[in-house]
Amino acid sequence: MADTLRRLVNTTTCKLLQNKLESWYKDYHINSCDQNLNRCCELIELTSKVQGELFTILSLAASEGGVYCGIDTIKSRFLPWLGSNFTVITPGVTSDTSFTLLQESAEKDRKLWELTTVHDKEILELETELNTTRRHLGAVKQELAEAHLELDDTQNKSVVTFQVTEDEIIRLRTELRSVREQVRYYKQKVEMLDDYEHKIRQLKDEVAFLSAEKSSLHERVPGRCSPISFPSVSRFSPTYGKLTNGSRQARLISRFNDIYANERLHAQNLLRRYVDDLEMVKQIIFIATAEAFQAAKMAFRQFKLRVRKTLSPSHRGPESLDDTVIDYIIRNLDLYDVQSSINDVIRSISVHPKISIPIEVDFILISSFIREICRVAFAMQTLDPPLDIAFTADGELFNDNKYRRSYDSDFTAPLVVYHTWPALVENGIVIVKGEAFTKRGALWAPSKSQSRSISPVRSRSISPARGLSSRSRSPSPLRRSISPRR
Repeated sequence: MADTLRRLVNTTTCKLLQNKLESWYKDYHINSCDQNLNRCCELIELTSKVQGELFTILSLAASEGGVYCGIDTIKSRFLPWLGSNFTVITPGVTSDTSFTLLQESAEKDRKLWELTTVHDKEILELETELNTTRRHLGAVKQELAEAHLELDDTQNKSVVTFQVTEDEIIRLRTELRSVREQVRYYKQKVEMLDDYEHKIRQLKDEVAFLSAEKSSLHERVPGRCSPISFPSVSRFSPTYGKLTNGSRQARLISRFNDIYANERLHAQNLLRRYVDDLEMVKQIIFIATAEAFQAAKMAFRQFKLRVRKTLSPSHRGPESLDDTVIDYIIRNLDLYDVQSSINDVIRSISVHPKISIPIEVDFILISSFIREICRVAFAMQTLDPPLDIAFTADGELFNDNKYRRSYDSDFTAPLVVYHTWPALVENGIVIVKGEAFTKRGALWAPSKSQSRSISPVRSRSISPARGLSSRSRSPSPLRRSISPRR
């Protein structure tokens, strides 16, 4: 019996049975139905082998105790199994065959262990390769960090180079601006030179005419002085204003168009920094232009009266006093007090009922624009006939002969919402078109700027430092219509 028990222990059949049960339990839900049945049959066969060995040991142990030894144990534990129809599955193989099967099972286990060992070696090799790959990856990361440092260094150098280039561009722009100012200055000099040449030619003509008149007078008066008659001189001697009227008109019209194309846009850009409503900005520019014309015409009338009062006591020339006054004004346009007109225009648009802007905005921003308009308008009053701006009214019927539509207008609308630039007229005839914004439903749907102007008009204080007089102009409904003459 001891040998049989030793062989059973050495074969480790019970351990193998336990391992197979655990393996089957783990793979039960993964295996197919046939695989589970094969596993079950294999375990039943192995269990029957173990049971066969145990029954052999049971028989040997019972025979060693004698005839009646072990009866109580068999009755108490073995007979109840027999009473419940327990049948022992006797192995269909001999004892040698059973040990052979056990040896085959042990051989399978040994092969399984060898495969496990090989698998562990492969895992170790893979781990070694993984460590090598990680070290290589660390080296690559270090190279990448160095590349990033080089890239940052290159970027910093590029930024420095860009800053140097930007400074150079700013310097070049400054030089370009100075060159443009010089060009503008030289153009003014050229215009002045042209005027001087006209004056020189006129004076030469006058000198030649006076020399001829002098010689004729000497021939007519042999020994006594006869009274000099000037009607013939006035008949054949046109004044300077009449001689230069055409050229001055062309130059002033060209200057008026240049202000529309350049100074107007510059003033508009200045106001857009503080006023978001573009329509309101355009209306401010238009109102400033109209007020500048009114202020310039008023200043011209006052200046003309002063000159007439000054020259009338000493006037003895062949030309009329009015022609002499106009010639004097044309030759002395720099005596025009344009700053006073600028102050009047700023004061007028500050209390205009159609203008509603933030309180911090000061119209002195566009004083250079107003200055140019006042000068041109003042010079236009010396022409024969003088030039003026056309009458305008919001909501009027659009006239193609008088205005052109702005780019954002409704080109099918018949009514004018607001004007952006006045038309230039001569004796009621339009010689330069203005610009207006048209939109359908202008009388029923007012624009944003018109709806804002309904709010109370703020009062703007005018500091004495600007040289403005203390008088104030009250807003009047008549200022909504810009009249060419007052």
